[in-house]
Amino acid sequence: MGSNLEPVPVTSQKHDPAWKHCEMFKNGERVQLKCIYCGKIFKGGGIHRIKEHLAGQKGNASTCLRVQPDVRLLMQDSLNGVVMKKRKKQKLAEEITTYNAGTATSDIAAEFTDTCGLNTEVDLLPMPQAIEHTSNLFLNRDQGPNNIGARKKKTRIRKGASSSNNNAMLLPINQSKRVNNHVHMAVARFLLDARVPLDAVNSVYFQPMIDVIASQGAQVSAPSYHDLRSWVLKASVQEVRNDIDQCSSTWARSGCSVLVDEWITGKGKTLLNFLVYCPEGTMFLRSVDASTLINSTDYLYELLKEVVEEVGVRNVLQVVTSNEERYVIAGKRLTDAYPTLFWTPCAAHSIDLMLEDLKKLEWIDTIMEQAKSISRFIYNNNILLSMMRKFTLGVDLVDLGVTRSATDFLTLKRMVNIKHNLQSMVTSVEWAESPYSKKPEGFALLDYISNQSFWSTCSLICRLTDPILRLLRMVSSEERPAMAYIYAGVYRAKETIKKELVNKKDYSVYWNIIDHRWESLQRHPLHAAGFYLNPKFFYTTEEDVHLHIRSLVYDCIEKLVPDPKTQDKIVKETTSYLNSAGDFGRKMAVRARDTLFPAEWWSTYGGGCPNLARLAIRILSQTSSLIRSKPGRVPLEEMHETKNCIEHQRLNDLAFVQYNLWLRQRKNLVPDCMDSISYEKMELVHNWVSRREQISEDLESSDWMTVDPPLGSIAPFGPLIDDIEALGAGFDDFEIFGGPKDSEEEIVEENTVNE
Repeated sequence: MGSNLEPVPVTSQKHDPAWKHCEMFKNGERVQLKCIYCGKIFKGGGIHRIKEHLAGQKGNASTCLRVQPDVRLLMQDSLNGVVMKKRKKQKLAEEITTYNAGTATSDIAAEFTDTCGLNTEVDLLPMPQAIEHTSNLFLNRDQGPNNIGARKKKTRIRKGASSSNNNAMLLPINQSKRVNNHVHMAVARFLLDARVPLDAVNSVYFQPMIDVIASQGAQVSAPSYHDLRSWVLKASVQEVRNDIDQCSSTWARSGCSVLVDEWITGKGKTLLNFLVYCPEGTMFLRSVDASTLINSTDYLYELLKEVVEEVGVRNVLQVVTSNEERYVIAGKRLTDAYPTLFWTPCAAHSIDLMLEDLKKLEWIDTIMEQAKSISRFIYNNNILLSMMRKFTLGVDLVDLGVTRSATDFLTLKRMVNIKHNLQSMVTSVEWAESPYSKKPEGFALLDYISNQSFWSTCSLICRLTDPILRLLRMVSSEERPAMAYIYAGVYRAKETIKKELVNKKDYSVYWNIIDHRWESLQRHPLHAAGFYLNPKFFYTTEEDVHLHIRSLVYDCIEKLVPDPKTQDKIVKETTSYLNSAGDFGRKMAVRARDTLFPAEWWSTYGGGCPNLARLAIRILSQTSSLIRSKPGRVPLEEMHETKNCIEHQRLNDLAFVQYNLWLRQRKNLVPDCMDSISYEKMELVHNWVSRREQISEDLESSDWMTVDPPLGSIAPFGPLIDDIEALGAGFDDFEIFGGPKDSEEEIVEENTVNE
């Protein structure tokens, strides 16, 4: 926090509940507010913006990921109350206007009575998005599931319902949610009887479904089995297709990436799923059973060619696949057939392999095993698990990442964050009186948690791997296109390791791991151009670095822009960009380098260089990775197994709808707490929560009913730093761009000079 910020006490006259969850500072004449949970400072917007931040309602503020659930619910209730008051005021103003136009006083009174819940015709309830056929499947970045209802048209309550029911339904659906055990038990009976996985309630469509049912009163008939698999499915398919058509209309301007995701099913089938990415969202096109021909490069080439032509050659900038040799060959043939597109290996896979290689280093593997032994002992004993969650204020020990390796290093970082909580636990009376503290595993746990050397080594591992974890999150996220940041992320990871270890002989070991896995992508023209065209990085980098990567930028220009005249115009316009001439040099443009997405920056300030701006927008709008997680329960395997043509088409449409709804939910789902020992996440956390030996019949230690549930998945320790903001500015170490020297004599010579 800047030293020019002066703390200002919050007076008792400020009654809004959000004031209890923020701090107020004065910067000159301006008042700024700071969230006490994540440390984010708001330079404007007042207490309402803080409230949106805490409530997780994306609009004018980002979502706080560290606020406690009860506080989030309180803020949501408060916001909904404000909305209701505004609606009533608006309604009253409309009625007064009607009165001034000649409406009788008695009529106004009658209408006003309606708004107070004494009549059956009420124009207040918003129709949830889940049943709107005109809903936009691919929401904008700043639109989340919490503000869906606010954008929908109003509907009316049916006549004939009792006045008591009407009074209950007058409140907005998203206002204070009442806990009704009868409803909870009814939902549970359905899920359990239908054998639906319990994590289905995490769907963004679950609460809107409850809201719609509640809004219709008591006389609601459920859809039949044949309704769902006939006209309802047909309407859903059309809704999704309409949204995809709307999204695809942006491809001509932003371009898109074709993603080829290979799955191995439980029965050993190999499925190829084809998706298309653009800034508006990722969409699923179709699935192909390639089990018998997966090793045929001719077959893969023909498949890729067919999909590229379906999407439109002029729209596609790159085809992203895994790094296997068969895809390398097929990708090379594809780029030969279509010279205006690139083949790109999945960046997330390469970064994940870096983490895998780091885990194999002996000293890191030793610490990991010690940390895992602590976690396994705690997570397999109900008393210890409840004790741990008590001392960590409900925060879990295990932190889930997008891959197993990411989960390993994130969990190690989580343990470092809650080190003092764990130390308080093992020095408490509860621990001393616990029978598990007397077991060999308990003594080992006490030794590790009390050992300062163990924690120092854990901290070092976290510092070395944190920028790689950030990079993996960036390339796996759909919040913003990753192409503009991946080059800088690799640079920052190597720079962090160099600063931490200093001696070239030491940091070269880790650099070689990064370079080995990044070799196929290190000089990829799209990545270099993404860095070069990102103003946040370009204007804080020395000219020598620009010259180093400019050749790769020219490769992009020659490949993506086949017209020689347009190529010459783009090269000429780069001079204006380099010199920050014209609109590029405006104070607004300079400020916006750090606040706008790079593609938006070019769209706003690149008017003076239209050809370069058009190319920049297309490059900066691309991803660099495949989808890192797979949707469960989408009937892709069943679709390929059925031999009935009609049912095959129905299952194909069902998979099409479910996959695309999952992609939408994946992008807009608000982070929620997930129990680390849940079976759904076992693939990621197996080594941290599963005992190596056969599970014993000790029922007392495995009584799940006595275990306190976790309160959240984000540890509230220290300020929350955005992954993009953590990249910072300044990329002037030319050695990092060139990679470490492999010659041992050069390393020895440099060490001698340092000595």
